[in-house]
Amino acid sequence: MTGSPQSPPERSAEQTMALRLPKQPKAPKQRDAFFDNAKYLAIVLVAMGHAWEPLRADSRAVTALYMFVYAFHMPAFILVAGYFSRNWDGRPDRVRRLITGVLVPYVLFQIAYTYFLRRLDDNDDNYLPLFEPRWLLWFLVALFIWRLTVPLWRTVRWPVPLALALAAVATASPTMGGDLQLQRVVQFLPFFVLGMTVRAEHFQMLRRRAARLLALPIGAAAAVFAYWAEPRMDYAWFYHRGSAQELGEPWWAGVLMTLAIFGCSVLLTCCFLALVPGRHGWFTALGAGTLYGYLLHGFLIRGSVEWGWYDGELMENTPTALLISSVVAAVGISLLCSTPVQRLLRPVVEPNMRWFFRPDEPKDGSNGKGDPQVKTPATAHPASTAP
Repeated sequence: MTGSPQSPPERSAEQTMALRLPKQPKAPKQRDAFFDNAKYLAIVLVAMGHAWEPLRADSRAVTALYMFVYAFHMPAFILVAGYFSRNWDGRPDRVRRLITGVLVPYVLFQIAYTYFLRRLDDNDDNYLPLFEPRWLLWFLVALFIWRLTVPLWRTVRWPVPLALALAAVATASPTMGGDLQLQRVVQFLPFFVLGMTVRAEHFQMLRRRAARLLALPIGAAAAVFAYWAEPRMDYAWFYHRGSAQELGEPWWAGVLMTLAIFGCSVLLTCCFLALVPGRHGWFTALGAGTLYGYLLHGFLIRGSVEWGWYDGELMENTPTALLISSVVAAVGISLLCSTPVQRLLRPVVEPNMRWFFRPDEPKDGSNGKGDPQVKTPATAHPASTAP
């Protein structure tokens, strides 16, 4: 004996409408204000450090402050860049992002800086050193190379010790050439690899109240130590661009200084990140434009020296000169990171270049209309590309 078939349960009006309505696209992932704040504050320190360079010769205090800031501002940038690069796998859309967001801006600004510096120096040399990064452009070369090596660091068992060993060897080696500034690429590498290995909970630990309370006395002690160390060590160690022999030291000093500076820089970077606010502020949006500020502020810094901005009577007093240069650098870099500047120079700093790349192949081969489907290249968090 068989029972009568059961009728399907009736759907409510809400369920019926839900089935008929198309699926809504997922909301875009919100940016983390903490990282944008960290990038903005770090780029301000970069600009200030460059603005202090003409004042170093006349003041031990300025040089000590310069050493203190240089110990962590670029390591902080590089660590954050490594954190956002940890999933880089060579996927086509990520390769496109690497080319358009790093390689192309390097080539364009290498040309621009070459001719700008020639005008300042009144030099008509036609040689374009494409593989000798001009001043601050070394970071784009390094980021391009580091990003390509991400799969390697994700494979080895001890990535940070291995990267640190390579940096120590580079610091002890006087034979590494100047092309692409490979000394800096290798010596800063441990900070990038360290950023790849940290997790979100590590940043959460740094944002605790206890970490913030410890950051202030540790930072103050480091600043005092920098004042003591200023006449006893060469601040060029923090540039990471030369070997120990080039700094007048034996090779083994390069190994020891690599380890010591790495530990010092990581500690101060943690202190810096602990003091970075996690909430949205008036400057949070500027953190998305740090690449613009980084690439553009060099023209103002180098030009200000040649144009005699440091030669006035007001700049003869060191404390006054330090205050003025710091304020001007902070305001200037903020303007260069602003939205109007981003909109104006996006074709140069972040070109789309869809004409240059082949479209991605969709999984089903069509978009439902018999036409090839073209995907828009995914965009990475700017922290993965920019300072």
